Amino acid sequence: MVERWCKGLQMKGRTLVALIGITIVVSSLLTYAATDSEKGFLRGMLGQIGPTKEQGTNSNPQNAEQAASLKKVYEIYGLIQDNYLEDVDQQKLIDGAINGMINALGDPYTVYMDPKSAEQFNQSISSSFQGIGAEVTMEGGKVTIVSPFKGSPAEKAGLRPKDQIISVNGETLEGLDLYQAVLKIRGPKGSEAELNVLRPGISDPLTVTVVRDDIPLETVYAETIQKDGHTFGKIEVAQFSTDTAAHFKEQLEKMEQQQVDGLIIDLRGDPGGLLPAVVEMSQMLIAKDKPILQLEDPQGNREVVKSTIDGKKSYPITVLVDKGSASASEIMAAALKENGYKLVGQHTFGKGTVQNTVELGDKSQVKMTIAKWLTPTGEWIHKKGIEPSISIEQPKYFLAAPIDVKKGSLQFDQNSESVKNLQVILDGLGFPPGRTDGYFDQKTETAVKAFQKLNNLSMTGKVDQKTAQLLQDQLIKKIQEPANDLQLQAAIQVLLEQVKK
Repeated sequence: MVERWCKGLQMKGRTLVALIGITIVVSSLLTYAATDSEKGFLRGMLGQIGPTKEQGTNSNPQNAEQAASLKKVYEIYGLIQDNYLEDVDQQKLIDGAINGMINALGDPYTVYMDPKSAEQFNQSISSSFQGIGAEVTMEGGKVTIVSPFKGSPAEKAGLRPKDQIISVNGETLEGLDLYQAVLKIRGPKGSEAELNVLRPGISDPLTVTVVRDDIPLETVYAETIQKDGHTFGKIEVAQFSTDTAAHFKEQLEKMEQQQVDGLIIDLRGDPGGLLPAVVEMSQMLIAKDKPILQLEDPQGNREVVKSTIDGKKSYPITVLVDKGSASASEIMAAALKENGYKLVGQHTFGKGTVQNTVELGDKSQVKMTIAKWLTPTGEWIHKKGIEPSISIEQPKYFLAAPIDVKKGSLQFDQNSESVKNLQVILDGLGFPPGRTDGYFDQKTETAVKAFQKLNNLSMTGKVDQKTAQLLQDQLIKKIQEPANDLQLQAAIQVLLEQVKK
């Protein structure tokens, strides 16, 4: 779950961050109260979440009605215990009943964790851990990627937002809840997870092999960019964690000491995190008393959260977003957009609810949706996302998956999604195959031979393991080159236009 902690792998000589709950992060959450120091942040707005002493009795008609409704559950439980043919694990029945209630809500962000799952999750967010580096939720009964994190094994393997994982190492995920599915995907560093993946727009399932790795916990990365005699700062926020606001402030102050001419805030692939963190960070950039977001409780009451300090900057700022920007990152993006800053990239994920964690007596946990969040002007972006001010798509090769040759080489006269993916990569690397419809014709073979010749490989025209690996290595290198990042270049151009005014 997107809650407090974060991610990281090496890329372009720096560590990139990736939150991973358990082994991958499950269900993108905007967390209301994650630590004792933060529990009072919105209590006045949303009320105390969890059972009270009064709710533990049948002292009012509503509780009496609830007790009558639950009588049927007790009766069925007793019938099973007394009459079912085989012995039944009592705890299994209880957990099943709880999951039934949770699932009936139809909300992928409200989940139940039994004590074992809760313990594993809590361990995973308190230190570095091992996994694939992606966040998932449950959509339409399928485990769905919210965002693979930059530099993570999941991203390197070619997983993308909205990919649906249907099996792991030959074991189907059908019928499993989110946490059960996560346990199938998790594993030790260096082990492989062969994922069968459904991708929107592609008819056949893809096979994506991810090599699990260590995922350290870092969230903020900064660098400077020189362009046309100007110096621009770039701060990448990978996750809104407990310490993210403090690190963001530190990097922001360093940028200002260097007297940057403008700032880019990169929220691409950021799945969200703590609500107090995003509010604290947003007010560093927004004028005092200007709105950051609105919160709406179950009764429809709204509270406007405003900046309490004068954080508006004298230099221009642009914000990078994409389909993997979710939850808390959408709060920041919407707040900055509606306070006059430009958003560049793609429309965001669309997650507009707030969750809170309640620990039960046996150490199990329920994470429950308790409120909506809305943009400063009152728009609810849930399932819609936020449209950027300037819409920019990355080159097609940015979305290519690694070439899968485990079942044999790709070669002349084949027709498949794997060949289509190969053609996109060849075209992106400057070896035009003449077509990208998945048919391996003579022009595609000629493009493969040209690549092999230039890289001192045997000119077979077939894509074997060696050719596939070299294609992938060169593709990653090209994607990592800032000049090829069209969204970043567009954001720089926006800053240039503003500083020249």
